[in-house]
Amino acid sequence: MILFPAIDLKDGKCVRLKHGDMATATIYNDDPAAQAWAFEQQGFEWLHVVDLNGAFKGQSVNSAAVGAILKATKNPVQLGGGIRTLAQVEDWLDRGLARIILGTVAVRDPDLVRQACKAFPGKIAVGIDAKGGKVAVEGWAEASSLGVIELARKFEGAGVAAIIYTDIDRDGVLAGINWDATIDLAEAVSIPVIASGGLASIADIVRMTMPDAQKLEGAISGRALYDGRIDPAEALAILAAGPEKARAR
Repeated sequence: MILFPAIDLKDGKCVRLKHGDMATATIYNDDPAAQAWAFEQQGFEWLHVVDLNGAFKGQSVNSAAVGAILKATKNPVQLGGGIRTLAQVEDWLDRGLARIILGTVAVRDPDLVRQACKAFPGKIAVGIDAKGGKVAVEGWAEASSLGVIELARKFEGAGVAAIIYTDIDRDGVLAGINWDATIDLAEAVSIPVIASGGLASIADIVRMTMPDAQKLEGAISGRALYDGRIDPAEALAILAAGPEKARAR
């Protein structure tokens, strides 16, 4: 079970949003590379990065910041936001990313996702961001008519490494992960699912160790880490100890 610390990039800075609204950005670090290094030193083994400007513009915007992050950490990095073509996927993988997250293009052009999975085995994740149970695209600015499970099932057997599922209504507001919807998705598909949006406290970390959550690959944490609501050492120790010790807390 992996706890992915998140770095969301806006104008080259490390920020967090509420409900995906760019106007609500709180700046947590002017130096994303330093933040990436700090997460590595705290014991995290992966890093989740989103180019927020890129997600809205449909093309990579914070390339320099991502490049600096890749130089600053030895941890594998997964990146989403504004990546819409095979050429962009290939370019980012050549620059050292471990995994590319495709979101809007998964709705607009699912065949491209399948092509990417075939060309770059084990390197492609699908980001499914939902509001009211329906998938949102273009940096969450537009709603589609697709249901979460309906979209996820389009990629069964395609070689998708993971699905990152975000409940927009909970993202950035410390409301707790939508465990019911996340676990329903994990049970509906064979693709590993990563929970995102709302992770709020150590209670969510303990919840990750419960038997019905064992299908998940892990969860992403942003604001709760930055605000000090979750102690990294404690969280990682709980996940390493497993469900029996977590239940004994």
